[in-house]
Amino acid sequence: MAFLGDYLPRLCGIATFTRDLCESVSAASPESDCYVAAVSDLMEGYDYPPRVRFELLEKDIDSYRRTADLLNFNNADVLCVQHEFGIYGGSAGGHLLALLKEVRMPVVTTLHTVLRDPNHAQRTVMNELARRSERLVVMAQKGAEILRETYSIPDAKIEVIPHGIPDIALQDTLPSKAQFGVEGRTVLLTFGLLGPGKGIEHVLRALPAIVRQHPNVVYLVLGATHPHHIAREGERYRLGLEWLAEELGVKDNVIFYNRFVSSTDLKEFISAADIYLTPYLNEAQITSGTLAQVFGAGKAVISTPYWHAQELLANDAGKLVPFANSEAIATAVHDYLSNSSLMECVQKRAWAKGREMIWPAVAQRYIECFQSARAERNIKPRTAFAGYTVASRPHELPPVHIAHIVRMTDGTGIFQHALFTVPDFYHGYCTDDNARAFLLCCRLDENGTFPLAKDLHGLASSYLAFLAMALNRDTGRFRNFMSFARQWLEPAGSEDSHGRALWALGTGVQHSQYLGQRGLCASLFELALDVVSSFTSPRAWAFTLLGLHEFIAAFPTHQKALDLRMDLTSKLVNLYTACATEHWPWFESNATYDNSRLCQALLLSGDAMSNSEALDIGLKSLGWLASIQKTPSGCFRPIGSDGFYERDGARADFDQQPIEAQAMVAACLAAYHVTYDSTWSREARRAFDWFPWPQRSWPIPLRSRHGRVLRWPAS
Repeated sequence: MAFLGDYLPRLCGIATFTRDLCESVSAASPESDCYVAAVSDLMEGYDYPPRVRFELLEKDIDSYRRTADLLNFNNADVLCVQHEFGIYGGSAGGHLLALLKEVRMPVVTTLHTVLRDPNHAQRTVMNELARRSERLVVMAQKGAEILRETYSIPDAKIEVIPHGIPDIALQDTLPSKAQFGVEGRTVLLTFGLLGPGKGIEHVLRALPAIVRQHPNVVYLVLGATHPHHIAREGERYRLGLEWLAEELGVKDNVIFYNRFVSSTDLKEFISAADIYLTPYLNEAQITSGTLAQVFGAGKAVISTPYWHAQELLANDAGKLVPFANSEAIATAVHDYLSNSSLMECVQKRAWAKGREMIWPAVAQRYIECFQSARAERNIKPRTAFAGYTVASRPHELPPVHIAHIVRMTDGTGIFQHALFTVPDFYHGYCTDDNARAFLLCCRLDENGTFPLAKDLHGLASSYLAFLAMALNRDTGRFRNFMSFARQWLEPAGSEDSHGRALWALGTGVQHSQYLGQRGLCASLFELALDVVSSFTSPRAWAFTLLGLHEFIAAFPTHQKALDLRMDLTSKLVNLYTACATEHWPWFESNATYDNSRLCQALLLSGDAMSNSEALDIGLKSLGWLASIQKTPSGCFRPIGSDGFYERDGARADFDQQPIEAQAMVAACLAAYHVTYDSTWSREARRAFDWFPWPQRSWPIPLRSRHGRVLRWPAS
């Protein structure tokens, strides 16, 4: 039996769950061989135990395919997948599908999140996941209900198996309290990886009222800050909580344990607790391992009414309080502490119900699920690599070299042009190219694993500094052209250069590995955002939308960004509607440069907003663009800059620019991640093949000093 998911020592709840499930199943079925394929978010991986047989990199889609090969080679009888959208790479975690399409054994998928209102990409991934899984396991009846109503999954495919918990005896709290130095005090506990959304601040605001009536109360906040949140924001959330406790005058009643505790230590903390609090702020949480564990240990629980809590605490097994309501939390705590018989009754009821959730019982349920999945498999698991051809796999990409980028960059930024391989000082610098260069650095090192990451950091700092200098704070506009003497040549650049700068800054907010760069990107982005609403250039709208897509991923509640995304998307949709015809499904009466970005912007924005009209236009216009940018022999041939393409006019073939091929690759990949239609991955490959690789024996085209194709050799 193979298990796929995060795994300890990676610090996350799913890693702990995968470990506990695998070990429990192995203990319940000692004759079986249980092993793990661990998903790593670090290039160097982790110091995994022997149970982990394979590792795959979260954002490397090829490693998913290689792992599928290894699973097939090992002839696993069943694969148990732990699914959470955020732990796999690709749009909505779509990289996982590359593995599931190639494994040759029954798949049982445990869903740690079930979304009632998925966006287009999430729905697409979930539908494909359901199609390729023999069983979908959810941990609450609410999850089964959503699978039926939202995704039309038949009951026969759904298993409801509770979240497993360790078997902790119902015992006195005094011995455990003594070892933590809180003997004689009433202990309130919250534990788990910390981050915004946990709602701990609302418990802190309830403490003054609680302490006035019960002065011996101490609130233990146990758990390290989530690694992903640390990477983005550092310890801002935790420090904010500590400051809040001090401002409220309850710092002596709060203890922060900033560490990821072992299972053994966690049992001791739970044993010391009198009341457990889960003040989470999001109703749509279908599973909480922390809640299940403490509940099953027989603790009185006070929780906000997220889905799992509603179900687990039903029939007076705990108390539910409204979201973000400190007064209700204080009242619930007082009700328990002022009525010991009530609390004792609730504790016994919870402990008794928890016996159905201890790991040995849960492991047996999973084994039965695995057996039924195998029995109902339509075809027997195939021998490793049966019917498999290496030719069906994507081609290897060429290695990345940045020597020319380094050569083209000085302390000011990247030069606009080169004379062969030598920087051209005469034409100086521009915001457009520094934005492109900053985008490149962010994308090359978005995992923090690029071999030349230190070089990229220095380069990215130069490009970002140029963008900061380019922004005129008085007007909110970016200047574009700068001479080699570092003199601006215009008061304001083009709308397109402004949009491209916003695109780069939004990408930096989401993908830069450095906190300082992310902070500067966010500041510049907000300063330069207001003027865009007055722009008339469709490409400036599209570039800005690409930046907004990244910025909103980092700041999903930023209202100004959300409003502008909706406005610019509507403008592109209206532009298309006013201009497009059956034979000219395009936004303008001519197709000029960077055309694919219009389609890409609508695809990403339409998907994020669940705007079907924007998605349809993005796909239709991109399909038309792909059809006209093709030679009779099937090669990619972008519209040339020497005349472009007027409706009912002649199409320019020459003076092709590399940005056209790169934009087409990006747009087609966006279409693929929205639709999972392999047609788009083939179109992306076709556009990528426009670039001549050094190892190929193809004829090399003659290019201008700007990189544009002037003509191809006759051969």
